[in-house]
Amino acid sequence: MSDRQPFATVEDIATLWRPLTADETTRAEALLPLVSDELRVIASRIGKDMDQMVADSDPYASVTKVVTVDVVCRVLRQNTEGEAMSQESQSALGYSWSGTYAIPGGGIANAIMNNDLKKLGLLAQTFGVAYTWQGSKEQP
Repeated sequence: MSDRQPFATVEDIATLWRPLTADETTRAEALLPLVSDELRVIASRIGKDMDQMVADSDPYASVTKVVTVDVVCRVLRQNTEGEAMSQESQSALGYSWSGTYAIPGGGIANAIMNNDLKKLGLLAQTFGVAYTWQGSKEQP
């Protein structure tokens, strides 16, 4: 477990989303450091230090807090009794069923969306370039 502070608090969740029940508060207290560490790992993969970026810029710290709260709220909304479905349909007799998961695969890592990473400047863009060289055929 990281000894660094989470990017948001339970009070931030209550202020920015809604007051939490006792069970949700317990889950949120456990989730906040995990979500924050997940964001740190994503940032480190592209050579950025989230803690330094948060310390250097108040606007960036605010956006990081909002994204952390959003991700924790997404996880808190997940059904803990089964898979969280955003849409489901059933039929009878000929039996048919279909459903769409709210967060496919569930979990914290899947709750962090590309839009969240874009807000934080952590979505590494990949691109390719093909160079065509028509010079001399001498080896360097």
